Amino acid sequence: MKTAIIGAGPAGLFAAANLNGEVVVFERNAEAGKKLNITGKGRCNLTNDCSPEAFLDKVVTNPKFMYGAINGFSPEDTVKYFSKYIPLKTERGNRVFPASDDAREVTKTLFDLARKRAVFRFNTRVTDVKKINNGFKIKANGVEESFDNVIVCCGGVSYPGTGSTGDGYKIAGSFGHSIIGPYPALVPIIVKEDVGKVGFLTLKNVGVKLKTGKKLREFFGEVEFNRKGLCGPVIISISSLINKIDPNETRIIIDLKPALDREKLTARLQRDAKERKDDELSSFMRGLLPKEMIGYFLSSCALKENRIVRTLSGADFENIVEKLKNMVFTPSALEKPEIGIVTSGGVNVKEINPKTMESRLCEGLYFAGEVIDVDALTGGFNIQIALSTAYCAARAINQKTEV
Repeated sequence: MKTAIIGAGPAGLFAAANLNGEVVVFERNAEAGKKLNITGKGRCNLTNDCSPEAFLDKVVTNPKFMYGAINGFSPEDTVKYFSKYIPLKTERGNRVFPASDDAREVTKTLFDLARKRAVFRFNTRVTDVKKINNGFKIKANGVEESFDNVIVCCGGVSYPGTGSTGDGYKIAGSFGHSIIGPYPALVPIIVKEDVGKVGFLTLKNVGVKLKTGKKLREFFGEVEFNRKGLCGPVIISISSLINKIDPNETRIIIDLKPALDREKLTARLQRDAKERKDDELSSFMRGLLPKEMIGYFLSSCALKENRIVRTLSGADFENIVEKLKNMVFTPSALEKPEIGIVTSGGVNVKEINPKTMESRLCEGLYFAGEVIDVDALTGGFNIQIALSTAYCAARAINQKTEV
C-alpha cells in the first residue's frame, strides 16, 4: 500500500509518523513545519490538557464531527506521546508547551519520527491529483507518480507565506467536494471607535463581554489595542465566534476594573478625589489606567483632560465608573483570513467520514488538519485537531492494509 501525504505541517507529519506501508510526503517548502515553527509566538501550544468533552466545548465549527477523532486520539494521548521524546510543561488554562519554549523542538520531533517511515519531497508542489482505477495519479513539479491513497494536509489560507494558499481546497474541489468559506478566524477585530490615540497597549486581567443580540458571553484575560481596533487572546477568540455574522450586530464590552464592583470603585474614586481635588483629570486617572489610555477614556466620558477634579459632579463620577466597568466597542470588520492563526472554513464535513477522515465522494482520498471545516478557540485546540484527524486517517489506511 502506497500513500501520498500532501503537506508537511503537524497533520501531515503526524500522519506520516503513524502510517504503515510506503509513504511519500510532498512539501512545497524547503523544510517541514514552517507554520508550526511560528505557532504560539514560536513556543508551540501543542495541545490543551483537558478531557475530550471539555475539548469539544472549545471547538467553534463542527464540534460533533470531531467527536470520534478526539476520542480516538485525545489531548491525554498527545501529552503521553510527546512526553516520550521531549519534556513538556502545562501553563495557565491547561495549555501544554515544550519545556524549552521552542516550537522547533516539536517540529524536529515530528519530522524525525515521520522520516523513519516516509520519504520527503521538499520544494515540491502538487499541481494535480487524479483518480485512476483504484488509485491516484499525482503530478508534482511536472512528474507523475501513482498511489493507492492520498491524505490532503496542506492547510487553509492563513499565513500564506508558510505555504498555506488554499491548494487543498483546489484538490478537494477537483473531486467534487464543496468548500465552506473561508472565513477570518482568530484575527484582530477592527472597531468603529477611533482607538488610534491609544496606540499599541496591552491590558492584562480584564473582563470582557461579547453581546450578540440577546446572547451574552463572558471572558477574562488579556486585551491589546492597535491602531485600528482590538487584539490579544480574548479578542481573537471572540473573532471566531462572530466571523459568520454581521460584526455590526455585536458589541464588545470591557470591564477595566473587574476586581472592584461598582460600589467599591465609586468609594475609591470619592476617596481619591478628596485627597487630590486640585489635580487635573489626566493626572488623577493615572492611578486607575495606563497613561496611554487616559486621553481616549476621558474623551469617551466627554470630559477634558485638564478638568480639575473638584469641579466634577456626582453625575461625572457615575459616568467614569460606568465607563470603567463597561467600555463599549463596536466591531466594524474582522481582519482578513490570511493573518489568522487558523482558517475557519474548508472541506465540507458532510462529505467526509468522521470515523476515518475518508472522502465520501472518492474512496482512498483523505483529509486531515486545517483543510477541513473545523476550527477552535486558542489554547492548543487547533493543533490537537490536526493531530487527531491525522491519526484517524492513518489508522483507517493501516486497517485497510491489514485486511
